[in-house]
Amino acid sequence: MATARSSRQRRRHRRDRHGRGLRGLLYPATLPAAASRAEKFDALVLDALEPIEARWRHELTKLDVAVDDVPEVRTELPETQADGLLLDGSVPISRLVPAGVDKTGLPTRARIVLYRRPLEARAKDPAELADLVHDVLVEQVASYLGVEPDIIDGG
Repeated sequence: MATARSSRQRRRHRRDRHGRGLRGLLYPATLPAAASRAEKFDALVLDALEPIEARWRHELTKLDVAVDDVPEVRTELPETQADGLLLDGSVPISRLVPAGVDKTGLPTRARIVLYRRPLEARAKDPAELADLVHDVLVEQVASYLGVEPDIIDGG
């Protein structure tokens, strides 16, 4: 028969003396881990591009959309969009790279590059970021097609 003293000793022996709780996996193997900020941003870009692509599918067959974290470092930034840059102040938030020929002589496709970190820095919440990404995509697609942004967005 166990006494009160021996049951207390067993409980003490089993308790977590450092207060850190149980050890183990943060997520069970059956649950997916949370998406990173970059993965969430990529999904946001795809969601914003979907209605544009649905409406302009045939005109956008030779256009790629890419995401970079930050723009490449340049010694001086252009004053206008002449270089395909869409600027917010002096910070590039996206770039339209026209089709052409690379250094090896191979043809390249036109590409819109969205810069994730500058766009995230300008948004106060996820809804504002979604609107900003949509607006930037509309602006760059309009520039690529040579039309007004209102035509791309549906008026």
